[in-house]
Amino acid sequence: MLENIDRQFFLFLNSQNNPFWDEVMSAISGTLIWVPLYVAILIWIGIKYKRKFLLIIPFIIIAATFADQSSVHLFKNVFHRLRPCHEPSLQGMVHLVECHCGGLYGFVSSHASNSFNVAVISLLFIKKKWFSVFILFWASVVGYSRIYLGVHYPGDVLGGALLGALIGWGGYEFYKKMDVIITEHRNSLRRNKNEEQTNSEVRT
Repeated sequence: MLENIDRQFFLFLNSQNNPFWDEVMSAISGTLIWVPLYVAILIWIGIKYKRKFLLIIPFIIIAATFADQSSVHLFKNVFHRLRPCHEPSLQGMVHLVECHCGGLYGFVSSHASNSFNVAVISLLFIKKKWFSVFILFWASVVGYSRIYLGVHYPGDVLGGALLGALIGWGGYEFYKKMDVIITEHRNSLRRNKNEEQTNSEVRT
């Protein structure tokens, strides 16, 4: 039942196309086009957090890697759900841009997982309402582009979005816990140093 609804919703969304949007959605679905955005986000976080940025970077990298690889190894290679452009029952019904279909399986969408991971972890670090609205809209458009291009069902995109958002949130939470541990450790070292200095002064 749900799978049939997913297919019908896909066919509706995928059929809303024209040559202009083919070009736009193909560009949006690309990778290199968003590099300036990623760099800008990292610079913003670096300016805001200063020395803590060195602690933040590993968590961002780990979250990004896990979002990308888990979508393939824990989902695509496990659920084996064919992409709509590979589905025999949909042959001739899918609007496929530039005849590019991608790998055989589509659940979950790696594009959606990656973009929502970036969106959630960055908005949690930046904490600006306008940025949160912008970056979630951006991630949603990237996800929609995969449906438009005929390579993912809406369910693939939704699953990827949830996976990426969860990983982004998890990466941020792990960073906070580690930051608390490091801060407490530093404070403890300072207290011990001050106590030693005080005791030394008393003895003299």
